[in-house]
Amino acid sequence: MALAQLRSRAQIGLSAPPVEVEVHLGSGLPVFTIVGLPAAAVRESKERVRAALVNSGFDFPAGRITVNLAPADLPKDGGRFDLAIAIGILLASGQLAAAPEALQSLELYGELALTGELRTVPGLLLAARQAALSGHRLIVPAEGAPQFAWLPGATAQGACSLLEVCAALAGEVALAGVQSPALTRDAGLATGPYCSFNETLDDVCGQTEAKRALIVAAAGRHSLLLVGPPGCGKSMLAQRLPALLPDLAEPEAIEVASIASASGRVDGGNGAGIRTPLRRPFRAPHHTASAHAIVGGGARARPGEITLAHQGVLFLDELPEFDRRVLEALREPLESGFVSVSRANLQAEYPARFQLVAAMNPCPCGHLGDGSIACRCAPKALEQYRARLSGPLLDRLDLRVTLRSVGEAEIEAHRQSRRGLQDEARRKIEAARECQRRRGRLNAELSAAELDQFARPSRAALQVLALARQRMGLSLRGTHRCLRVARTIADLEGADCVESAHAAEAVSLRRALTD
Repeated sequence: MALAQLRSRAQIGLSAPPVEVEVHLGSGLPVFTIVGLPAAAVRESKERVRAALVNSGFDFPAGRITVNLAPADLPKDGGRFDLAIAIGILLASGQLAAAPEALQSLELYGELALTGELRTVPGLLLAARQAALSGHRLIVPAEGAPQFAWLPGATAQGACSLLEVCAALAGEVALAGVQSPALTRDAGLATGPYCSFNETLDDVCGQTEAKRALIVAAAGRHSLLLVGPPGCGKSMLAQRLPALLPDLAEPEAIEVASIASASGRVDGGNGAGIRTPLRRPFRAPHHTASAHAIVGGGARARPGEITLAHQGVLFLDELPEFDRRVLEALREPLESGFVSVSRANLQAEYPARFQLVAAMNPCPCGHLGDGSIACRCAPKALEQYRARLSGPLLDRLDLRVTLRSVGEAEIEAHRQSRRGLQDEARRKIEAARECQRRRGRLNAELSAAELDQFARPSRAALQVLALARQRMGLSLRGTHRCLRVARTIADLEGADCVESAHAAEAVSLRRALTD
């Protein structure tokens, strides 16, 4: 036949809309045309497909070849359509015979090397999720198949080359299906540049208040700001937060893995970085990152760091050194839990329910309040430094803790202390999270109405919050955030109601930046 029709999918944000790959061979001068709003990478597939067919021992048809990627108004990007285009040409030219019913529920993905080998492409997990809902099976590059092996309902087969796919469609060989491994905590999703899940709170010397704040933040998913001189342990504490957090539930793991797949952040080879993603992601972008890198954007509206940190931790070290516009762009996602990225020809909405942890020095020289080294900053320089953080952004940070330099006595006490804080903290955090799961939401996400329903503060606790609002100038949002933190502290202690002690500790963990 001179016409072949195959199935594939595009990638728009975190969706994978279906695409019909139609290949027609006609008479006339040799021309190879791809239509259907293809991007440059799709148009270049003509040369990859031509070389792959010839080097695999097939004849490249002479005449007019027209490839239509339908629907025509849907943007197509990447090399994901190479395999479908090549198989379509072989079917239309009669060099490959396959049963029509076998092609009806089949989707093809893969970029072709010039030798005919298959290379993996971003977004395979998104395609697999949608294909599973449609009851379709997939043929994908073998190197990318393990990333969605555990996806419920997905029927995928891995192939290494164009010849292997052709042999399978002709019924000569059977492609191996992807096996579903057990989800474990040991091999987690690829995380940030310097986060190790083997590092625990037991490694941190001193900083009792900061450790307590980290436990409270982990229990309720509260945002946290650590302020202190250089070398006091701010980054060290932040890097230990992921090890305190509970494992991802399976639906959360699939969502996080889909984001990683869409952004192309999948470990090559066996896909180990996405196969068992029970660990929560940890992202730590440099302070020179642009707004597009943090929030998302670019020509194709790619996800940014706040989306890559979804269901995990976003760590911003040297917070005042970030561009002010970048920091202000975080305000809306911190409240809503998602971000909309709009471009001229498309709009994508990404989840961004991340836990923000930030660290900063108290002044430009870093030694304000440090008893061992005197601060050298002029009052004007200190004012300008702190003015880089706006009031609305600071108002959205639940916990603000000031760290001091560690003394010799604390170092010696740490050497002789027992090492069981990490295990004890995880038990308390998991128990507190279980209380919140029974309510249906984490404490950091509770609305004002839900606070009235679940917090149940005592009269004394309300008096503590009212006094704090009067003396500290708390906004209504700040008061609600203090009450959410107090609810988390009560959960850590197994208390049904928020008492005055819980409210007082929550207020003490929300100091003004100037304190």
